[in-house]
Amino acid sequence: MSAEPKNLYIVLLSVHGLIRGGELELGRDADTGGQILYVVELAQALAKHPDVAQVDLLTRRVDDERISPDYAEPIEGIGDGVRIVRIEAGPPGYIVKEDLWDHLDAFADNTLTFLREGGRMPDVIHGHYADAGYVGYRLANLLALPMVFTGHSLGRVKRRRLLASGLSAEDVEQRYNITRRIEGEELALASAERVITSTFQEIEEQYELYDHYQPEKMRIIPPGTDLACFMPPTGDETDSELFAELKRFLNQPDKPMILALSRPDKRKNISALVKAYGESEALQQLANLVVVAGNRDDIDELDEGAQEVFHELLVTIDRYDLWGKIAFPKHHARNQVPLFYRLAAALKGVFVNPALTEPFGLTLIEAAACGLPLVATDDGGPRDIIDNCNNGVLVDALDTEAMGVALLEILSDTDKWQQFSTSGLAGVREHYSWDAHASRYLDVIAPIVELERKELIERRPPQLKHQPYRDRAIFTDLDQNLIGDETALQEFIAVMRQHRKLVKFGIATGRRLDSALKVMKHHGIPEPDFLITSGGTEIYYAPKLTADDFWKKQIDYHWTPHIVRRALADLPGLELQPKAEQSRFKTSYFYDQNRAPDIREINSLLHKEEQSVNVTLAFGQFLDITPIRASKGLALRYISDRWGIPLEHILVAGGSGADEDMMRGNPLAAVVANRHNEELSQLMDKERIYFAEKPFAAGILEAIEYYDFFGSCKGPEDRQ
Repeated sequence: MSAEPKNLYIVLLSVHGLIRGGELELGRDADTGGQILYVVELAQALAKHPDVAQVDLLTRRVDDERISPDYAEPIEGIGDGVRIVRIEAGPPGYIVKEDLWDHLDAFADNTLTFLREGGRMPDVIHGHYADAGYVGYRLANLLALPMVFTGHSLGRVKRRRLLASGLSAEDVEQRYNITRRIEGEELALASAERVITSTFQEIEEQYELYDHYQPEKMRIIPPGTDLACFMPPTGDETDSELFAELKRFLNQPDKPMILALSRPDKRKNISALVKAYGESEALQQLANLVVVAGNRDDIDELDEGAQEVFHELLVTIDRYDLWGKIAFPKHHARNQVPLFYRLAAALKGVFVNPALTEPFGLTLIEAAACGLPLVATDDGGPRDIIDNCNNGVLVDALDTEAMGVALLEILSDTDKWQQFSTSGLAGVREHYSWDAHASRYLDVIAPIVELERKELIERRPPQLKHQPYRDRAIFTDLDQNLIGDETALQEFIAVMRQHRKLVKFGIATGRRLDSALKVMKHHGIPEPDFLITSGGTEIYYAPKLTADDFWKKQIDYHWTPHIVRRALADLPGLELQPKAEQSRFKTSYFYDQNRAPDIREINSLLHKEEQSVNVTLAFGQFLDITPIRASKGLALRYISDRWGIPLEHILVAGGSGADEDMMRGNPLAAVVANRHNEELSQLMDKERIYFAEKPFAAGILEAIEYYDFFGSCKGPEDRQ
C-alpha cells in the first residue's frame, strides 16, 4: 500500500463454525478448528493497520440452547474497527457445514441487505472455506466487488481422505455434499481476483486440480503467529512444573534439549529422529531427546496407526538403550506447548521436525518465535521458513545420519546456535507475525481495490467447464520400470504434469513407504495420487500421504506371519531380508533360484500349514509373502472401485512377476522392455497387454501412445 493512509472497508466471510471474540471453542467439533482462529486473528490484525477503517467478519447467527448465547448476538465488537456480524440463514439452531448448502443463498441475500443498510459497500470481500467462497461468488458478481478466496482445505482432497477412512463414494456424497462443495469451490476460484494460500505446495497439491485454477491469481501469505504467546525464554522455565515432570525421565536433565512435537502419526517420522539420536554417541553425550507425541493413557486404546507409531518408538528406544536420555511424556495441555519451546531454548536446544511430508510447518514458526534453532525435513513449508528466517538446517527426513550431523553441528557450536536463534526471532517478526501478515495482505489486494465505485453492475455467473475430470489413471512399479532412464523419466513426469487434470497417477511397489519415498525423492518423482507400498499391503493418498486404514482392516484376515516364518525357516535358498524391508503385512526373503524350491512348492508347503497367503517373486530374487487379500492387483482394484475409475481406463505398466496380477483382466497393460520382462512372457498371448519395445519410462510413454491414453483410451485394434 502507499504511504498515504487509505480508508478500506474489508468484509471477511466465514459461514460455518462457532465464532466469537474470546474463549474460542476450538476442537468442540469438526467445524470449529484452526480456520476459526485464523479468521478472527486476521480480522483483528487488519483492523490495526492504518490503511483500514473497518473490518466486518460475517458468520451465521446461531440461536441454540445447547450452546452459548454469545453466538446469537447479531453484532459483537472485538476491537477498534472490527466486528463479528451474525447473519440469519436457515433454521435458528446449530447446523454442521455439510448441511448448510441449502441455506447459503439466503445468507447471501441477507448479507446484501445488511451491506445496503450500512450505507457503504466494502472495498473487497474475502470468502474463507468453500461455503463462504460460494457466498462470496454470489455477492461479488451481483455487486461488482473484487473477491478474494481462501479454501483452507478443498473438496477434491477431502474426498480422498474420506475414501481412505473406509467410506464408500455414495456415503461420501450423502454425508458430505462433496459435489456441491467442489462446485462451490470452482465458482469461487472462477470469481476471485486473488486466491491466498499458505504455501506453494498447497497450490501444487490442491488448487492445481481445479478447472478454474489460474496461477496468476495465486498469492502465498503464511498465517501469522501470536508473538505474545510464542516468545523467547523469560528465565523461569527450569523452575516450572513441566520441567519437573520431564526430570523424571532424564539422568542429566540440565543438558541441551532436542525437542520434537507432533501427533503420533507415521508420516511424522518420529522414529527416524530417535534412530538418529540412538546411532550417535556424541549426540547422546551432548543432549537429551524430548519427544512429545500427543496424549495417551493406554497405548492399546489408541487407534491402530498411533499404536504402530508408539510400538516402533518404544522398540527403537529399547534397541539403543536410550532410557535416562529420552523423555517421552504421556500428557501435555495445549497451553503448555509454548513452554516446551521456551524450555528447550533456555537449555540451548534444537527443535526438530522430521516429517516425511510437511506442507506448512506451523510448529517450526512457533519454535523459531521462541528462539529455537531448527532442523527440519527438506519438504514444502520448512524450505520457505528456513529460507526466510535463516535459522536452521534442512535434511532428508529418511537420512538419519544427516539428521544426526545437523543436530551436532548446531548443538556443538555456541556461536552458530546464537546466530540461528537471533536470526529466527527476527525472521518470524518480519515474515510470520500478524503485523507482517496484514501488511502483505494489503499489498496483495491493493491492485484489485477501487476506492471510488461509481455504480453497481450485475455480473453473469461463470460457467463450469464440462469436460472429463481425471477419469483415468496410470499405475507403474518403481524399480526397473519407471526408474532406469533419467531422460525418459523426466519426459514422463512432464507428460503427467501436462495432463494432470485428466489422469491420476499411481505407484505400486514392493518397497516400504520410507524406502519408496527415498527413491522417489532421489529421482525427483512428484508425490503420486495413489501410493501402493509393501507389495500391496499399504495404500496412501496424496496429499500428506493419508493412509487407507480401511484397507488395512480388510486385509488383516487369517494373517499369522510368525507361522509363515516358522514354516519357511529351514528351506534352502531363502534368507529373511533386513528388518527395514519387513512390515506388518509383508514378510520378505532373498530368493536364490539355484537352491530354493519352486514357488509352487513354497505355496504348497504354506497351504499344508493352513496359511492363506499370496506368494510373489520379483526380479528372480525377492520373495514376498502377504495376506491372501493383499497384492498389488487387489489394491489396484480396490482403488478402482472406491474412486470410481473403470479398470478399462487404467493403464498398468510393469516389468517383473510382482506386477502380474495388476496386469491381468480388464486394465490396459504394458510390459516395459527390461531384462526381467521374461517373468511376464506368459502374458504375451493375452489381450489388452502391450509389450513395449523400449525399456523403463520410455516404454510407458510408448504404451500411452499405443493406447491413445489421453484420447480414446483404446488400443489400435479397438479404434478401427
